[in-house]
Amino acid sequence: MGQPRWAGWAAGCALMLVCVGAQAAGSGVDPGTPWWVWPLALFFACFLMGIVAVPAGIGGGTLFVPIVGSFFPFHLDFVRGAGLLVALASALAAGPVLLRSGLASLRLALPLAVLASASSIGGALLGLAMPARLVQGLLGGLVLAIVALMLVSRKSEFPQVDKPDALSHALRLHGVFVDGATGRTVSWQVHRTPAGMALFLGIGVLAGMFGIGAGWANVPVLNLLMGAPVKVAAGTSGVVLSLVDSSAAWVYLNQGAVLPMIAVPSIVGMMAGARIGARLLNVLRASVVRRLVIGVLLFAGTRALLKALAIWP
Repeated sequence: MGQPRWAGWAAGCALMLVCVGAQAAGSGVDPGTPWWVWPLALFFACFLMGIVAVPAGIGGGTLFVPIVGSFFPFHLDFVRGAGLLVALASALAAGPVLLRSGLASLRLALPLAVLASASSIGGALLGLAMPARLVQGLLGGLVLAIVALMLVSRKSEFPQVDKPDALSHALRLHGVFVDGATGRTVSWQVHRTPAGMALFLGIGVLAGMFGIGAGWANVPVLNLLMGAPVKVAAGTSGVVLSLVDSSAAWVYLNQGAVLPMIAVPSIVGMMAGARIGARLLNVLRASVVRRLVIGVLLFAGTRALLKALAIWP
């Protein structure tokens, strides 16, 4: 079955609307603006971000923090706290759909998530102890590094794993799924499991420090290093995010860095969009959304870096 024409068009329109809305929000804060404008703008932007985040294989926080932190009038600590909850919400909303369709493996996600969850707590404590301007600059640099990683990585849709390593064999990290785009039944297994676990420790630190989730790193590790099919990597990444982000989010909640006016409309919008995105993952080629996401992240990362340097306040 071919990719529906409307799917790529809808994804493109969604990301363009996110950019336009974010730019409008960042153009200046009118003191006479009603308070309800910002929650409504957050809901609308997060709904669109949720649609594209799941097919692109990145967490909702990867789009949320650089866009909202750069273009909305909120302190970065509150944005990062909400970003973790947003990434958590999008992952929880998409998780049941992905697990039922076989595009996510709970057995593969659990050992990786345990390690990343532990390190994300340390990352969250480190991020809250750093000055906001420094975190803003580091966030901009990280987002631009994510763009570079997405540009140079060549994801293999169905990697060839001849033999699983001893650890993946012992944990029975394998499975079968039906690719909705082609109707093909795909059997998969993974290798290089110890190296993948080591990398997930570092991924957890970054996820907690910047509040952006870690789907941008989860997918390349699962796909390129461990050999999971790209759709299984994207789906399993969502399950990992649901566990990792919940650990780091408690640190931000305990420090009072979560405002309901920011978090609630963002979470509701992201969850609604993520459920649509989870269904699109089965029929939409990730490369269609990937190129659009790269453009948005390039713009948002540059904006965050220039804002930290006081070049573009």
